[in-house]
Amino acid sequence: MKNIITTLIICLFFATNAKAQNYICRDGETSFFSKTPLENIAALNKTVTSVLNITTNEIAVKMVMTEFKFKNHLMEEHFNENYMESPKFPNGIFKGKINEAIDWKKDGSFDVTAKGTLSMHGVSKERLLKGKVTIKGEEITLLCDFNIPLADHKIDVPTLVITKIADNIDVKNKFIFTAMKK
Repeated sequence: MKNIITTLIICLFFATNAKAQNYICRDGETSFFSKTPLENIAALNKTVTSVLNITTNEIAVKMVMTEFKFKNHLMEEHFNENYMESPKFPNGIFKGKINEAIDWKKDGSFDVTAKGTLSMHGVSKERLLKGKVTIKGEEITLLCDFNIPLADHKIDVPTLVITKIADNIDVKNKFIFTAMKK
């Protein structure tokens, strides 16, 4: 049920162009890594939903924060309760547009940038993200790595653990899109 609602919300983003061709990824992956001298923290979310409109180059991504899985359950609990405040801010969302003109029907790999808004922890920030699109037949793969400064989204780290969590978090995304059925 959660995935159906997520898909419907993202599809509404593209409802303005009825002739648009949309591609969807229902099981995208977003991971993050925090490296400090005292402790490394990593988590993976394998249920990220994304829609790509190849007519307008618009892209939307939505992830549920509680779907990030950690090697240590206590880290997962602290992430959701203390840092992300997941009950209050359950989702991370990016809405943007790929800047480069791409022939979406032609196989190949292309470096891309997307300008848009990243909303997380109740704070929306304009971002310019870099990635790589690979088109192979009817499948489109998007890889995107970027960095999130915790201060940009007002994510506070208690002074007791400040040396265990990096100020900037490395984020990696992988989305494999297929054409949405009409």
